[in-house]
Amino acid sequence: QVQLVESGGGLVQAGGSLRLSCAASGVIFSTKSMAWYRQAPGKQRDWVASITNSGFTSYADFVKGRFTISRDNAKNTVYLQMNSLKPEDTAVYYCNVVSGHIFTPKIPLGSWGQGTQVTVSS
Repeated sequence: QVQLVESGGGLVQAGGSLRLSCAASGVIFSTKSMAWYRQAPGKQRDWVASITNSGFTSYADFVKGRFTISRDNAKNTVYLQMNSLKPEDTAVYYCNVVSGHIFTPKIPLGSWGQGTQVTVSS
């Protein structure tokens, strides 16, 4: 059973930065692709970024150039560095193990964690 624990969210002003972390257990982390998603109030959960087990990264257009996904296999952790934050980035951010397209895996495989709240004030 995969367990995912997200952390690092908070309140930040527009233009600021945050770094999210997601610790995974119950999975051979180094062999898995991982992704970040977000869900704003009243909206569906959207895919944000993916990183394959080989380190290939892909991003949704609305974060491209501002967010960076990375991973540390020794720590079973995936990160999301968020720069130049905008009020519309406000959401609960989730991570998950993913599969799908070889370069842009987006299909979530595990149960969702509690997420971490990111609030960007204008």
